[in-house]
Amino acid sequence: MASTIGRRLEGKVALITGAASGIGELTARLFSKHGAKVMIADIQDDLGKKVCQDLGQTSASFVHCDVTNEVDVETAVNTTVAKYGKLDIMHNNAGIGGIENPNILKNEKSKFEKVLSVNLVGPFLGAKHAARVMIPNRSGTIITTASICSTIGGVASHAYTSSKHGALGLTRNIAVELGKYGIRVNCVSPYLVATSLVKDFFESDDERCDGVYSNLKGVVLKPEDVAEAVLFLASDESKYVSGHNLVVDGGFTIVNPKFCIFE
Repeated sequence: MASTIGRRLEGKVALITGAASGIGELTARLFSKHGAKVMIADIQDDLGKKVCQDLGQTSASFVHCDVTNEVDVETAVNTTVAKYGKLDIMHNNAGIGGIENPNILKNEKSKFEKVLSVNLVGPFLGAKHAARVMIPNRSGTIITTASICSTIGGVASHAYTSSKHGALGLTRNIAVELGKYGIRVNCVSPYLVATSLVKDFFESDDERCDGVYSNLKGVVLKPEDVAEAVLFLASDESKYVSGHNLVVDGGFTIVNPKFCIFE
């Protein structure tokens, strides 16, 4: 598809957190393929630098960034602008799964707060500092990687579900504020993707960690598919889309498996 419609981010500059691996890495590679200059921000220094080497020094750079540290996020944005002259796309992608046990009585406050710190405070800081440099230009797009857990309950821990619900609410609120500056704010909410993070959580090497729970049969959701959704939200093809939650789940969140007349 990409080859038939050309380079959709030509001349754009993007900062992607958590871009050393998983969805973030695939998004960085796709953005670069479509003509964007990419700043890879991650705590995984070696992996991040390796992605930059693959993409080439003229197309990508790396900056160490812990998204829970405001100084790191501010520095990442400033470094991007200093190197490339602007920031068009902020992709708040860094995230963690966190708590394994769903039982609230066994959840520790410190672990709950850690998940929220990465998955919710991180996007808040990313949006804050992206807005700081985008508002004067009266343009830009901010995208957060959320999850199907942004819209439903019962499929992940309390901490993760709370953080992703919060990410969606934050997205909508910031979209309202920044719309007057021509800045679009959206999030993408994928179903279970077989990244290294997910495989570690489920202790599985299966490319299809979703198993029998998926609704759309015959296809498997891959990180590349989520990257394509982010590309759409980052490109001018979505120029009038803001405050939107692009759910990439094959219809999973619209199905009640306990009560379905189509079985």
